Amino acid sequence: MLVLDAVRTRAALPWDGLVKALGDMFAKGCVMPVRHHHEVEVPGEADATLLLMPAWQPGAYVGVKMVSVFPGNQTRGLPAIHGSYLLSSGKTGELLAIVDGGELTARRTAAASALAARYLAREDASRLLVVGTGRLSTNLIEAHASVRPIRHVTIWGRDPNKAEATAKELDLEGVEVSVASDLEAAAREADIISCATLSTEPLIRGGWLKPGAHLDLVGAFKPSMRESDDEAVSHASIFVDTREGALGEGGDIVQPLRAGVITEDAIRADLFELTRGSHRGRTASGEITLFKSVGAALEDLAGAVLAFEASRA
Repeated sequence: MLVLDAVRTRAALPWDGLVKALGDMFAKGCVMPVRHHHEVEVPGEADATLLLMPAWQPGAYVGVKMVSVFPGNQTRGLPAIHGSYLLSSGKTGELLAIVDGGELTARRTAAASALAARYLAREDASRLLVVGTGRLSTNLIEAHASVRPIRHVTIWGRDPNKAEATAKELDLEGVEVSVASDLEAAAREADIISCATLSTEPLIRGGWLKPGAHLDLVGAFKPSMRESDDEAVSHASIFVDTREGALGEGGDIVQPLRAGVITEDAIRADLFELTRGSHRGRTASGEITLFKSVGAALEDLAGAVLAFEASRA
């Protein structure tokens, strides 16, 4: 049985291979039961949460991501969130690998955005704005740069110091990196805007998006959260990772739907349809496209299989 820590998981998931693996998995499909959500009692502290996200390819692989959230860990100087991915044989049930859940999740999330950008961002997109300074920000920059000719990266965060620190982490050859103090000005210049925040109020306004822009919304994974306003959603061609996930959890879709700003028909396609050729994605150079992702167990399975097979080779 392989045990892949964060370093080994990262090394086993290069962007080109991971984006391809996700595309292949969406095109082929797999079984994805509804994820399990359990409250776990912790005596003397706030309840913890256990999340189980299974998926499998019949006869090939069975996987489940296990994530625990223990709020009381902040008093112990420990991370509140821990995650691992268990990959087993789809023929015998034998446990094949344990993969670091945090690294797997960060990279597959960014790779899904890059996969969507292959269909939705202009081929000549060179200016990328990343909104947010968390773990995902550097992953999103690297992933987008693997599928589009990114030459200018701008980072915006509520805390300028964190934005500066994120900029210093990057080492992309031929890419100019800067920190934005004016979000609107940076957004108006960007070919691709990628948001990964926990915002509950819109950050990106539709009026800021230039013709041909691509808006990638990764954060706001609850119906109460949001990164874009009604104008952005109503003026863009909307695409999602999975319809079920976006319609149930993505605040950037759920809120305008409830308000009557858009209908479900506004969603042009999901990644299943894009990878299978049912929809071509971007149809005009001046079209504004929007991609909303909330994550899917399929993506974890694709990444875990790739990491296992690459490490075994």
